[in-house]
Amino acid sequence: MQTPIRGLRSFCIAAKCLSFKHAASQLYLTPSAVSHQIKQLEEQLDVQLFKRQTRAIELTQAGKRFYDQVQPIISNLENTIADFTDNQQNKTITISLPEFFASELFVPKLSEWTALNPDINLQLETVKASDQKATNTDLSVVLANGKPNGSIVHELFPISYVPACNKKIYKKWAIHGVGALNSVPLILHQSRPWSWHQWADKAGVNNFDPKQIIQFDSMFGVARAAQQGMGIALVPLPISRTWFSEQFLIKIFEQELITNDRYYLIQHQDIQSSPELVTFADWVKQCF
Repeated sequence: MQTPIRGLRSFCIAAKCLSFKHAASQLYLTPSAVSHQIKQLEEQLDVQLFKRQTRAIELTQAGKRFYDQVQPIISNLENTIADFTDNQQNKTITISLPEFFASELFVPKLSEWTALNPDINLQLETVKASDQKATNTDLSVVLANGKPNGSIVHELFPISYVPACNKKIYKKWAIHGVGALNSVPLILHQSRPWSWHQWADKAGVNNFDPKQIIQFDSMFGVARAAQQGMGIALVPLPISRTWFSEQFLIKIFEQELITNDRYYLIQHQDIQSSPELVTFADWVKQCF
């Protein structure tokens, strides 16, 4: 007759705490059920394992020897089951990303990641580039003017800014050259309020006197406003390349504003002990 594992587990817990009642609470059983399982075990072994008293139990000599032999086996078995269960469950990685980076670069590449790593879940948190605060995520991609603080920081790529507009604005104002900048609303990100003036200075534009400047708190808002004909925007390269390849936007001038702005990958902890985080961080660095 096979000895049921649950009977052995009930015995080990009862032997440790010397109480059927306490063992029952740990096993989510009734005391009578624990007592019954151990009684069946004793009958199968033909050995008395406990001395039963009115309000207490204690191990017999045979019970002590049996416990010393069985307890390590049951403990190893439980650890094996726990490890197997953990390995069967998908791991989840959390990462925060600037909105524009997520929509223009990360999401288009995401199917590649999921195909290569179907057993690793991702939880994405998008934030405005101007609102990049410390997060509780495993990793963060941030846009910064200079190397940001973080546990481990990897530089991904630099960005520059180029004047762009939609086809309608381009056809109407491109022939006016830089004179268009004093007649058409100029759009920029509020984190770089002087970027148009910096661009004009780098491009050698004299008498730069913009008619109107419109600021957005997201780069997606900047690009979308230019696409819809609100004016001429300074949009980031290479992150906006799809907008140009699909002709949502057209460069009205080729001169770019070179800055120290760069995207970085920040690891918020030592991830070497987490293989899935190492895999994901390596993939981000390889792709971007």
